[in-house]
Amino acid sequence: MTWTERTVKRDGVRLACRDWGGSGPPVLLLHGLAGHAGEWDSLARELRASHRVVAVDQRGHGASERRPADVSRAAYVADVVAVAHGLGLHRPVLVGQSLGGHCALLTAAAHPELCSALVLVEAGPGSANPDVQAEIGGWLDSWPTPFPSRKAAAAFLGGGPVGEGWAAGLEERDDGWWPRFDRDVMVDSLAENARRSFWDEWASITCPTLVVLAQSGILPADEVDGMLGRRPRTVAVSVPGTGHDLHLERPAVLGGLLREFLGAFDEQPVLRAWLSPRQV
Repeated sequence: MTWTERTVKRDGVRLACRDWGGSGPPVLLLHGLAGHAGEWDSLARELRASHRVVAVDQRGHGASERRPADVSRAAYVADVVAVAHGLGLHRPVLVGQSLGGHCALLTAAAHPELCSALVLVEAGPGSANPDVQAEIGGWLDSWPTPFPSRKAAAAFLGGGPVGEGWAAGLEERDDGWWPRFDRDVMVDSLAENARRSFWDEWASITCPTLVVLAQSGILPADEVDGMLGRRPRTVAVSVPGTGHDLHLERPAVLGGLLREFLGAFDEQPVLRAWLSPRQV
């Protein structure tokens, strides 16, 4: 089974979505910075038997508007709301990885009526990082684009399922394989993250929340402790032997965690068993 491309427009900005169909409660998947909706393909196949699944190319990424004028965090949040309403996703579960998780977090905080649950994969409220734009810009500048082949791109971008996942987001042109995003749009999207943290937004979230952690160090232990301290009913799970792109490395494990977590909502004894950090 494959997906159907659906398009939602908000304020003239085109948002491309992979609609996997399926029946059951809706799940809306948000990729990270410089990523693409196709990163979720394996997980979408895992979930579509029990859920309606949609993955979004966020603004500035993939098949969506490449050079949007507004790349504020508020614009990304408004896009999530527009997709949910435009595709008839009633109270979806928001699932996001990295900066996509940050977008999901902010959406759940600003629009508590919109979502039924929140799943953050390697994402949290963070802290002000004035160096983040230079760091990401330098990383993107290191890409030897155009890549001579998709295989070469996959090798450079980490190899294995991670490299393949990133390389799947490239586009082929006459002279090689290129990213489907503009470097400056990616850097500008991090302007607010460079200035401040988002702990107030985190503390205001009311829906059931699952935080899935790798062993990447992207979320320091003190940040995770702070998340659980401010919202003690948050479920935290770590997946050993994985990196920041654990959704590409271990999609079946992530799918199993999601199904178990979402299935626990109506089974309070099961849900209580999830209420402390755990490892799988």
